[in-house]
Amino acid sequence: MASGGDLTLMILGFLNRRPMHGYELKSRLTALSGHLRPVSDGALYPAIARLEAKGLLERHEEEGAAAARRQVLTITAEGREELLRRLREPSELDISDQTRFFALLTFLSALEDPSLQAGVLRRRLDFLEAPASFFYEGDRPLRAEEVSDPFHRGMLLVARATGTAERQWLKETLAELSRGRDA
Repeated sequence: MASGGDLTLMILGFLNRRPMHGYELKSRLTALSGHLRPVSDGALYPAIARLEAKGLLERHEEEGAAAARRQVLTITAEGREELLRRLREPSELDISDQTRFFALLTFLSALEDPSLQAGVLRRRLDFLEAPASFFYEGDRPLRAEEVSDPFHRGMLLVARATGTAERQWLKETLAELSRGRDA
């Protein structure tokens, strides 16, 4: 199940793009992260109610495709400000957890200042460049070549490949953002 922090970010992010009814919002959330962290009605609708109670979104009725009316959700000015705050100041978990980071990336273009976007990307790059592993010998991270278990080695090789690709993308994107500011 998506956790509270990233669920709030995703709800506000999608509603920042345009108003949606609950079923459509749930479909978007599922497409983004449901394969890894399913979003149940028992998590989504209470989260919507909390955001509405905080004044971050509003609900109104519209005619449905059939006879039934549907509830449409719209982000408020306060909700947009909260979204932008979360994008400017992501938590450590938003930076270190890949699924949460991808949710952050999904909406990062809402921050219109390239230097703010670059700050978020630099934090992720710093995290990825720190020595780490799934497996350790004492305090020393183990590399794939040092692990005999083929499944552990596979985890490390896949993580290395995706980490290399992500670091390359981050460096290229940071350079593009820097060029855009200098132009």
